[in-house]
Amino acid sequence: MVLKAGVIGVGYLGRHHARIYSDLEEAELVGVADVDSERAGEIAKKYGCSWFSDYRELLGKADALSIVTPTTTHYAIALDCLKAGKDILIEKPITGNVREADVLIREAKKKGRIIQVGHLERFNPAVLAASGMIHDPVFIESERFSPFLGRGTDVDVTLDLMIHDIDIILSIVSLPVRQIRAVGAKVLTDKIDVAKAWLEFGNGCAALATVSRLSPEKVRRLKVFQRDSHIVIDYQDSEVRCHFRNEKGIFSEVRRPEKKEPLREELRDFLRCVKERARPKVTAVEARNALKVVMQISDKIRMQDRKGT
Repeated sequence: MVLKAGVIGVGYLGRHHARIYSDLEEAELVGVADVDSERAGEIAKKYGCSWFSDYRELLGKADALSIVTPTTTHYAIALDCLKAGKDILIEKPITGNVREADVLIREAKKKGRIIQVGHLERFNPAVLAASGMIHDPVFIESERFSPFLGRGTDVDVTLDLMIHDIDIILSIVSLPVRQIRAVGAKVLTDKIDVAKAWLEFGNGCAALATVSRLSPEKVRRLKVFQRDSHIVIDYQDSEVRCHFRNEKGIFSEVRRPEKKEPLREELRDFLRCVKERARPKVTAVEARNALKVVMQISDKIRMQDRKGT
């Protein structure tokens, strides 16, 4: 069964959705939509599909749709897609606030539709390779640093970048967050550009997440500390380093899983879920929970900022 796929928003990331759909045997790219008609036409010509400046014209032609537009537009577009009976993949974050996410979750349940959310790091080969090694962590530390690119500055860096790590941390520790502490600052934009958050969970596990979009170099790393091992997941180099202890002593090993394009694997999983009516790797509920924590982090940073002025 070949699914008819469409992409709403073909900017920096959306054009890669179009490229991959056009290349997958499981899909037929039937159309792309973008408010920039010239850009939509260019992508449509490149991948041999129709194009529209109004995404609503695409709804009747596709079975499954990727929504790759600015965060502030996710809610309205996704709601229209769900009401039209379409299965959707929404790029992260799911929406701009928790209330909107809850409405989409209810509408999807009402219509029997699938919402998958594009938390891409879940499909990183290093994350998948490390998943079987993680059990009962006591401390988790994430670091995500990026050079200033001028992209994504319409939202706080917590919503743009930190949400990746919060989603991964919540997938590892499947317990409610008991306490959140956070600090951060606006530097080059009028949004939060650097941030550090401390999370404590009900089982005593703690996590420290640090993020910046002002770094001279790109770093994407997660460290998991357990009672018998220390695991370092390098998202950037797709590598897992593990230091562990057993009855014979302390040992180290490095795993370098086969490199695969995470977005290709994510879209394949989305198409599989649509065909089989299966649960996505990142559900709307999980994305909503990550969004809630990130919004709480941002709120705490803003409260401190107001106290300091």
